[in-house]
Amino acid sequence: MSNLNAIRERIDIVELIGESVKLRRSGRGYSGFCPFHPNEKTPSFYVWADTQRWRCFGACNTGGDVFEFVTRRQGLSFSEVVQQLAKRAGVELAPPNPRAAQESAVQDRLRTVLAAAANFYHNALLNSAAARSVREYLEGRGVTPATQQRFVLGYAPDSWDAGLKFFRESGYAIEDLAAAGLVNQTDEGPPRDRFRNRLMFPIRDRDGRTVGFGARALNPADNPKYLNSPQTELFTKGALLYGLDFARKAVLEQREAVLVEGYMDVIGAHQAGFVNVVSPMGTALSDRQLQLVRSGNPRIVLALDADAAGGQAVLRSLNVAREDGDREETPAFDPRGLVRNEARLKLDIRVAALPAGMDPDELIAKDPANWRAIVANAQPVVDFVMSTLAAGRDLKSAKVKAELSDALLPIIQDVSHPTERGAYIQKLARLLQVDERTLVQAASPRQLRPRPSTPATAPAAESATSSLNALETHCLAALVNAPALLALVNRQLRELELQLPVLGRNDFAETQYSLVFGQLSAALEQLDQEPLDYLNAQIEPALAETLQALLEHGRKMASPEERVQRDLVDSAVRLRQRTIRQRLTELQFIAEQDGAAPDVGAQNPEHDAGALTGGLQRIQRYLAPVSRRDKISGAL
Repeated sequence: MSNLNAIRERIDIVELIGESVKLRRSGRGYSGFCPFHPNEKTPSFYVWADTQRWRCFGACNTGGDVFEFVTRRQGLSFSEVVQQLAKRAGVELAPPNPRAAQESAVQDRLRTVLAAAANFYHNALLNSAAARSVREYLEGRGVTPATQQRFVLGYAPDSWDAGLKFFRESGYAIEDLAAAGLVNQTDEGPPRDRFRNRLMFPIRDRDGRTVGFGARALNPADNPKYLNSPQTELFTKGALLYGLDFARKAVLEQREAVLVEGYMDVIGAHQAGFVNVVSPMGTALSDRQLQLVRSGNPRIVLALDADAAGGQAVLRSLNVAREDGDREETPAFDPRGLVRNEARLKLDIRVAALPAGMDPDELIAKDPANWRAIVANAQPVVDFVMSTLAAGRDLKSAKVKAELSDALLPIIQDVSHPTERGAYIQKLARLLQVDERTLVQAASPRQLRPRPSTPATAPAAESATSSLNALETHCLAALVNAPALLALVNRQLRELELQLPVLGRNDFAETQYSLVFGQLSAALEQLDQEPLDYLNAQIEPALAETLQALLEHGRKMASPEERVQRDLVDSAVRLRQRTIRQRLTELQFIAEQDGAAPDVGAQNPEHDAGALTGGLQRIQRYLAPVSRRDKISGAL
């Protein structure tokens, strides 16, 4: 039995979910209000003890097992969830390989050094006579002693070796100090403190562990004004958000993350009670930073500076959010009447327009009610980008019209509601003074560049006794070895006119397979790397072994390419058959409950029992000759 299966068997999903969601007995299962979207009048969230799974039939349309629930509820990575649930279940995880163990030991040493450094700088701020002006500066900015302690603000003495002496006397090796980014070491002279005469901001990961520092110069003549830790084993600026360790719970509960520019903006916001505020630390939002806050698809509000540079940073952040955000597939008809699938962005991205010349912490200190209103009324992304890109441009120029339409149409196409999309098309047509039909015609789905498919192989046809896991392994092993084949699979599923027109994460019951498929889908969305290269680079540590096993499994399956494609498509259709049967079973369960059940079919077409039954019948007709062909092949 795998570690994941052992964890599932030892954890009661009803008990775990019931710790944060009020559940009531409902027939053979339990129901309650979904924790992942605003509550409605009728519970749409169901948990089944016999299958150890949960599903929301409401707005978010999600489901899964204990791993998926904790991942969404707490905003953790899959690796972190496995560690947490293994401890709860009393399951001992396999020890890391020697190389991983060595890397972990190095990281633990660096965390110890950095924690000691944070305390050293904090004590210097509180007790050093030289830090008096820094204490006065913080008092002038309205930062209370309690807040200084909460964020462990500090002072780096104006000395080349004050920190170095303290660390050496405390028994820390110079190699660890250099590796932690606390001292600069060169061949030309002795090691020196990296941070001198600066206000220190410890930067922590989302678990509250110090991984680096941001440092503000106290002397106007010192450059740069802000100096960060160098990149280390623990510190990568573009992979961290300042304040996230305190903000994570609030972001999940409020389903909103507000991004500001600076350290003091975060500190001022948290001190005033706005705890869902974080900072990318002066940079535009990166894809790795977005990953840290997008669990549960919260509303993302960008509240950066109102000047030109701030506007450009917002645009860069919007591009990252659009490229890396979760998408949902919706069927649409092209001008020829043919069905295609379009991906709409699930993230709600907004831009808060701050008063000119005023930083968030200044606004919050002066008028917290105004800050609250500005965030609540943040502009939709299309409105902001349209006004920003059009500002100061010659809108009579044909070239400018083309540039603006090229920039704005992809963003408009990401809007999920068709009426809202249509309104923005009309608005853009009026702005550019062009025929609306021209923009509609130009707003065709983006075409991904063709990618060469990796030579793939497939196993022999599944036998009648094959396990469900074997079916999932078959499909995913073929897809990770030849990602381009996913388009072939989805084309067949669309031809069957199913309510679920493309293969998705929910088709994979195994959590690790579901997550690998999600990463594979993201790999196909991006254009910077070949899908398999992207997949190998981005895969979580806890999933790396699963991915390698799938790749190896696929390489061992030798058969002609035509057979590969045929077997993959047939297996994917069988997966969808299983998914639809599970949906129908869940819907039957709801229908059998006492009292009125929610009209789940009206809330989401995927839960229309009649349509699902029709899709199941079409699948059965498709698979009938496949089964006969497999029997003939087996007899030969």
